[in-house]
Amino acid sequence: MSKLEIDWSQALPIHMASLAELRAVVLRDDLTRLGRFDEYKVRQRFRDAFEPNDTWLIEVEGKIAGCVALKPDTNDYTLEHFYIDPVYQGQGIGSQTLEQLLSQSHLQDKVVHLNVLQGSPARRLYERFGFTLDREDEVDIFMSRTI
Repeated sequence: MSKLEIDWSQALPIHMASLAELRAVVLRDDLTRLGRFDEYKVRQRFRDAFEPNDTWLIEVEGKIAGCVALKPDTNDYTLEHFYIDPVYQGQGIGSQTLEQLLSQSHLQDKVVHLNVLQGSPARRLYERFGFTLDREDEVDIFMSRTI
């Protein structure tokens, strides 16, 4: 499989609704399996936490293929809102994005935290990039990695 050309651009407030919709699409199966899917809450949680300055659009051939946010938190960072449109999943976009994101010089010697839903295949991606289990509950798995 050849590597896709991906570009990043800063998210803007006008992207909030479409990214909230992307979140709903991407998380529907996992949240439904966990008995937690709610048409309103799945989008509202994104809207409540959306910070355009910390969020990037992931683009392939000029089309939005996903998004990712990396938020500073005291001395650490939190990776969140990492969603790849199902049309683009399985093409290495997640791996390329994490590789680029985690190689940023300002992250050196910092801890990056994230959480992933129980049973989500995304956990394997994070483990391949060195994230390890911190704790878990019936819904979420909390992981971190020192860069």
